[in-house]
Amino acid sequence: MARIAGIDLPRDKRIEIGLTYIYGIGRSRSNTILEKAGVNPDTRVKDLTEAEINSIRNIVSEYQVEGDLRRDIALNMKRLREINCYRGIRHRRGLPARGQRTKTNARTKKGPRRVAGKK
Repeated sequence: MARIAGIDLPRDKRIEIGLTYIYGIGRSRSNTILEKAGVNPDTRVKDLTEAEINSIRNIVSEYQVEGDLRRDIALNMKRLREINCYRGIRHRRGLPARGQRTKTNARTKKGPRRVAGKK
């Protein structure tokens, strides 16, 4: 069982995809990590040697991932709310913060439609 940054990677997936289960690592960063570690991206997680896992673990520790990254993002949003800037107000109200239209769409942020006067 490969455990990197406190996350158990799925055994039957390719390591290129398995690393993306770690918060803060996407496909491009995953490929960069594997290139630095000298590991073939097509290798399955269960087929990794202990030396390969350790080299991947050392490289991943250079990046900000999982709890530290989540904490930083939460603190950034909290700071925006406290200074009452536009983005902070949008975060507080649960609306899109990056200039998207809200007359239509934006259902993911706004939640299901509320119909007025329905009993």
